[in-house]
Amino acid sequence: MSKIAELIARDLRLPAAGVAGAVNLLDDGATVPFVSRYRKEVTGGLDDVALQDIDKRLRYYHELEKRRATILKSIESQDKLTPELAARINSCYDATVLEDLYLPFKPKRKTRAEAARRLGLEPLARLLMKQVPGQKPAKLAVKYVNDNVPDTATALAGARDIIAEWVSENSRARDIVRRHFRSEAFLTSHFVKGKEIEGRNYETYYDFRCRLRNIRSYQLLAIKRGEDAGYLRVATEVNDEAAIQSIVAYFISNRTAESAVEIRAAVEDSYKRLIRPSIENEFIAQAKRKADEESIANFAANVRQLLFAPPLGHKRILAIDPGMRTGCKVVCLDENGNLLAHDVIYPNAPHNDLTGAGTTLLDLVRRYDSRAIALGNGTGSRETERFLKKVNFGRHIDVYMVNEDGASIYSASQVARDEFPNEDVTVRGAVSIGRRLLDPLAELIKIDPKSLGVGQYQHDVDQTMLRDALNYAVEGCVNSVGVDVNTASVQLLTHVSGLGEVLARNIVEYRREHGSFTSRMQLLDVPKLGKKTFTQAVGFLRVPGGENPLDNSAVHPERYSLVERMAHDVGCSVSELITDAQLRSRVNIDDYIDDTVGRPTLNDIMSELEKPGRDPRETISHVEFDDSINRIEDISEGMILNGVVTNVTDFGAFVDIGVHTDGLIPASKLHNKGGVVKLHLSQILKVRVTRVDLDRGRIGLAIHRSNRH
Repeated sequence: MSKIAELIARDLRLPAAGVAGAVNLLDDGATVPFVSRYRKEVTGGLDDVALQDIDKRLRYYHELEKRRATILKSIESQDKLTPELAARINSCYDATVLEDLYLPFKPKRKTRAEAARRLGLEPLARLLMKQVPGQKPAKLAVKYVNDNVPDTATALAGARDIIAEWVSENSRARDIVRRHFRSEAFLTSHFVKGKEIEGRNYETYYDFRCRLRNIRSYQLLAIKRGEDAGYLRVATEVNDEAAIQSIVAYFISNRTAESAVEIRAAVEDSYKRLIRPSIENEFIAQAKRKADEESIANFAANVRQLLFAPPLGHKRILAIDPGMRTGCKVVCLDENGNLLAHDVIYPNAPHNDLTGAGTTLLDLVRRYDSRAIALGNGTGSRETERFLKKVNFGRHIDVYMVNEDGASIYSASQVARDEFPNEDVTVRGAVSIGRRLLDPLAELIKIDPKSLGVGQYQHDVDQTMLRDALNYAVEGCVNSVGVDVNTASVQLLTHVSGLGEVLARNIVEYRREHGSFTSRMQLLDVPKLGKKTFTQAVGFLRVPGGENPLDNSAVHPERYSLVERMAHDVGCSVSELITDAQLRSRVNIDDYIDDTVGRPTLNDIMSELEKPGRDPRETISHVEFDDSINRIEDISEGMILNGVVTNVTDFGAFVDIGVHTDGLIPASKLHNKGGVVKLHLSQILKVRVTRVDLDRGRIGLAIHRSNRH
C-alpha cells in the first residue's frame, strides 16, 4: 500500500484495503461514480460519499507532494539542504508543519532583520543568544558601532530585530502560540460607530464574543460579510502575556544573564509584530475553511435534493410564468419538453381579463392535450393560482407550483439562446419552469447551482471548494439517475462520468448527423471518445428501445456476457430473464463469483434486471396553500399553514407558505423528543406562525405538532 493511501485511510478512518484500491483506480483516471457503481469488489463497497472524501484527500496529498518538491528545490538552490533537513521534509505530510520547516529558508522581502544583517549585526545577535553570565550587552555592542550604526542602542535594536525573526521562524515558538490560540482564543465583533442603522441586518453581532473553536459556520460567515461591508469590527482575544511567558521560558536559559533582558524584549516584539498576527491569520483561515466546508456541505446537500426532486415524467404540460401588469407568459410543451406554442394572458390586476385568459387556456389545453400545469412561484403566482382553480378544463388537471429561482438566469444565458434563438427571454423563462416540472434534473443542470436559491453564504465561501463540491453533487445525481443518450442535452451529458463538455458536444453532434443511437457500442464511433472513456461513461448512458435490452439498464457492457450466461443457464433469452421473475429466481449468483466479479456486483446486476433503467427519484406531490393568505400582511401569530421547504441551512429551514416571503424555522425549533428533526427540500409540512416582523419582512415559524410522529 502506498504511503498516501495509508494516510488517507487513517485520516478518514476507512478500511485500508478499500482505500488502497480506490486510490489506485482514481490515480488511473477513474471517476467516483464509476468506482462507486462498478468496482465495489476493489474498494470493499465504499459508497460515493466515502469515495468523494478519498478523492479530495488524494488531491490534497498530491498538491502537498508538489509543494514539497518546490521547497526542496528552493532550499537546495541556497546550498542549505542537509540530509537531516531533507529527511524531515520528505517525511512531513502536514501542510502547516511543512511551511514551518521552510520558513527559515523562505526568500524574504525587505524586513527589519534583513536590514540589520546588512549592517553586520547578526554576530551580535548570536552573542546575545549565548546568554553568557557577566557579559554586558552594551559592551558587546560597542564593537558594532560605525558610520552606519551610530550608537550601541541602534546596534542592540538591530540585534533584537534579528532575534525576533529567529523566534518567529522557530517551529516550537509557533507551536506554543498555536496551543494558546487552540485552547483559549475568542472571536469578537462590534458595530462600527455611525453604521448601526445601516447595518442592522448584522445587529446579532454588534456585541458578539465566542470561542473561536466553537463558532458556528453561519456565524463566522455572517461576521466576515459584515466586516467586509464595513459594519463590524472583528478581533481575536487570547492571553498574550501567558503566550509571551511561555516563549520566553523556552528561549531564555539563564535568567540572570543581562542579555536575557534583550532576548525578552525581542520575544515580546516577535510575538506582537510577527508571530501573533501570523498565527491569528492561520487560525482565522482554519475557522473560515471549516465554516466554508460546513456551508458548502449544506449547500451541496440542498443542490443534490433539488436536482433529485421528483419528476412529473413524460406528460404534455402547460407552463405559466405569472405576472401582473405585463401579464402571464404561457407555453405548451410536449412530453420531451419541446416548445409547441406560446401566448400571453392577463387574468390579474390591472387588466383582470378573466374571460379572455380562460378562453385562451382552454384552447391551448385542448389543442395540445396538456395534462398538467406548471406555475412559477414568482410575482402574481397566488393570484394566478386562484384564477386557475376557477377555470373548468372539462377534466381534472393538477396545478404544480414550481420554484422559479434561476429561471431568469437561464433565459438570458447562451444555453437558452442556443435552444431558442427566435424566442425572447419571457418565453425561455416559461419553458424552463415547465421543464423543471417534467424533469428537474435535466433542466436545472443548465443553471449555475449558485443561482438556485438553496445556499447559505455561497458567495462568501472558497469558490474552488464550492465548485468541486457542487461538481460532486451534480455528477452524483446525474449518474445515479442515468441519461437517455438520445434526448439528453449537452449540459446533462457533460456531467456523465468521464465525458466533459467536448465529448458531450461530440455525442450531440453525432446524434444530429447519424440519427438516434441504437446501441451503446455506437458510442465508440463518436469522435475522441476512446475505450477508456467509454468504460467510464457507458454504464450511465441509456439507449431505450435499442438492439440490446441491457442497453437501457445500469448493467455495464463488460458484464453483458455474464448476463447472457445466466440466461443460457436457465434456458431463456436476456429479454425473458428481464421480464420473468420466476426465471430470475432460478439464478444462483454464487455460481458466477470469480476473481473479477463478487457478490456486490452480482446483487447490483440482479436488482437491475428486476427493474432495468428504474428512476430512483420519488413520486411528485404538490402543496395546497391557504387561499386567504397572499401577502405577509395577511399573516398573524398562531396561524397554522401549509408550506413547502425551500432551503435548509445550519441556522434553520426556510419554508414557502405562499406569500413570496419564506418563513424561517430556527434550528432551535427543529427538535423533538426523538432528537433533531431532519427536513429536506420540497418537503410538504404544516407550520405554525410564531412571529411576523413587517418592518424587516421576516416570518418566524415552528413545525406544527401534526407533523411529528
